[in-house]
Amino acid sequence: MRRAVLLLLLASLPAAAAHAGDFPSRTVTIVSPYQAGGTSDLVARVLAQKLGERWGKTVIVENKPGANGGTGVNAVVSAAPDGHTLLAAASSALTLNPLFYPKLNYDPVRDLTPITRTGLVANVLVINPALPVNDVKSLIGLARQKPGTLTYASQGVGSNGHVTGEFFKQRAQIDILHVPYKGSAPAVQDLLAGHVQIMFDNLPSVLPLIRAGELRALAVTTAERSPELPEVPTISEAALPGFDTSAWFALLAPKGTPVAIVQEIEHAAVTVLTDPETRERFRTAGVAVVADGSSELTKHIASETVMWRDVIAKAGIKAE
Repeated sequence: MRRAVLLLLLASLPAAAAHAGDFPSRTVTIVSPYQAGGTSDLVARVLAQKLGERWGKTVIVENKPGANGGTGVNAVVSAAPDGHTLLAAASSALTLNPLFYPKLNYDPVRDLTPITRTGLVANVLVINPALPVNDVKSLIGLARQKPGTLTYASQGVGSNGHVTGEFFKQRAQIDILHVPYKGSAPAVQDLLAGHVQIMFDNLPSVLPLIRAGELRALAVTTAERSPELPEVPTISEAALPGFDTSAWFALLAPKGTPVAIVQEIEHAAVTVLTDPETRERFRTAGVAVVADGSSELTKHIASETVMWRDVIAKAGIKAE
């Protein structure tokens, strides 16, 4: 079904290359607002390689970490709107940062032009195996028996894992305590050591530990099961119908980029993302290809901003 949708999208896109002049006329830079080596960075590098092959031009990835992704985003916002500087961002930079950091120098809707989502990563609800539960319902039951005693780790205040945990608390009507860390690695270490009991982390980060039996996966947060963990249910089917969150990645350009160039980049990106080699490279990293175009990306930014604003308000979360 997903492949059919992608093919329909490709067919609906105009053959924009004929209208984009000689684009690209020089090296294209894809800015990754994170450190090299992460999942978002991998997605950007695969996309850069494939676009370079398609265009016959050099496409490079430039890492500009800092300010929770804000440094890299601002670099693209201030770049010339000619399509030669693009942004490969995670959903948190587009939907969470503006809610947690109202003094940001950028507004995703005002300052960026959406091109397409590129990939999606499930978050997975994992626990320390010493916790005496084997499924989501029993975890919720234990939390209700012992309100305020169970703890869940996150990658930091305002992270995807944090707001997913708060959403879970609200839907399940339970009281578990949030323990923020500075990144995933120290949080996972304390989860393994039993200092905290629960965590929502992206699947690629914890998959080896799940397979080794060092962490127990209770459910994934997406609407569909993960191909990497087909035996693990979704939270929606296990306990909370309609529960659906994820971390996704997207390609964007500076606002004001000519429509013909945006269409060419969108057409090229959707084409290379549907390539079997791209799919396989994403799959081995725990990423599902999502190439649903600019209109769908626009909808996702808007709808998730509304959803997370409500979750954050109910939880009373403040940026540190």
